[in-house]
Amino acid sequence: MTSSNPKVLIANRGEIACRVARACRTLGYGSVAVYSDADATALHVRLADEARHIGGARPQDSYLLAERIIQAAIDARADAVHPGYGFLAEDPAFAEAVVSAGLVFIGPSSSVIAAMGEKAAARKLAHDAGVPILPGSGSLHVDDESSLEAIALDIGYPLLVKASAGGGGIGMRLVTDPAGLHAAIAQTKSQASAFFGDGSVYLERAMTDARHVEVQVFGIPGAGVVHVFERDCSVQRRNQKIIEETPAPQLDASIRRELFDSAVRLAERVDYQGAGTVEFLVDASGRIAFLEMNTRIQVEHPVTELVTGIDLVGWQLRAALGDEAGVRREASGIRGDGAAIEVRIVAEDPSRGFIPSPGQLKRFRPPVLDDHLRLDLGYTEGDTITPYYDPLLGKLIARGADRDQARERLLAALGDFEVEGIRTNIRYLSAVLDDAVFRDQVPTTTYLTDNHPRLSERASSDAARTTAMHEPIGDGR
Repeated sequence: MTSSNPKVLIANRGEIACRVARACRTLGYGSVAVYSDADATALHVRLADEARHIGGARPQDSYLLAERIIQAAIDARADAVHPGYGFLAEDPAFAEAVVSAGLVFIGPSSSVIAAMGEKAAARKLAHDAGVPILPGSGSLHVDDESSLEAIALDIGYPLLVKASAGGGGIGMRLVTDPAGLHAAIAQTKSQASAFFGDGSVYLERAMTDARHVEVQVFGIPGAGVVHVFERDCSVQRRNQKIIEETPAPQLDASIRRELFDSAVRLAERVDYQGAGTVEFLVDASGRIAFLEMNTRIQVEHPVTELVTGIDLVGWQLRAALGDEAGVRREASGIRGDGAAIEVRIVAEDPSRGFIPSPGQLKRFRPPVLDDHLRLDLGYTEGDTITPYYDPLLGKLIARGADRDQARERLLAALGDFEVEGIRTNIRYLSAVLDDAVFRDQVPTTTYLTDNHPRLSERASSDAARTTAMHEPIGDGR
């Protein structure tokens, strides 16, 4: 243990910072929040034991400034830094700087983050570990049009142009024929440079009409890597997940075993430590293909926690700060029970292309929680959602004996939400959960794109009907 009462600086904001602060409190660890000008009174600041100001409202003036965050940790006499997800969570230079400052980085080593963060290199690592991959290229820095066309023809269409440093669905474009190749490469390079500071791209054969299934892994110092089952994350808009569940519905047991074995092999090959996720595509024939590895805790980790009883964030903290033996003991008896589904509640307007909806939460009344419902929030009533950050408000997760019971409980809970002041995707999520395709079939990653007009219309109709039901009746004058 770094100290008898370790203190953890949380290098993030919003619901994940709140989640880590609560885990610290449960374990008896101290917590330090960091905040920008826009977040001075934010929920994660209120939950932490202490807080440090790190700069202006824009992420590049605060949450992306590694040196200020590390200095805040030193000033607070913290022992460790938890990066959460997003911002600097998968930046190898940040992880290295944290360690160089004499602090514990709660995550894998900087070399592993770098290896898995460069997506073309990660594909080669996966291939060398015996994990199935799709045909593709290495990172491309070629401007010669004929060379690019030849590489693309060799891979075959349809294909994806992907940012080598990308992740989370950002920096990805589908190309169905040669005519669209050069524009897609130029656009992806531009977006990759803006988001990741690296404009290199690579090409990969597209697996169309496939499911997105990921495997939760955890590397325990001195004990290797274990898997903590899978999650289906196929319900996505613009390559961003909005609904995740475990177990993956209607997934053959042999495919499930192949996913587990592949994920563990890859993680063991790079001597992975801590929580990580290996992501795959699975087509209708059962063929699997490596997508990427995320070297951090995932937004959707609560569904795994609900069916296993494991505190994955607690495991991260304990394994990094000296309780490897305790985590090892718990990992030896992992069991899954029932099913869980998570929805991401976002301040956005689905009827207008999911544009963000900043503003004040004038009224924010969540459903009453019980043993089957969990709500991870980054905001409470009266808080303001600013335009500077991801508009994720939080996640609602339901557990049931089976998928349908979890789905029904989640639907009922969404119906009990009361929100005023901003627009949210709550009605849209309800429309998806109650849709026959989601309920009875196996959605693929194109499900929302293919069905968005119908789902959006139903969400709008439900919202109008609910509003009408609550309008006051006139007095006849």
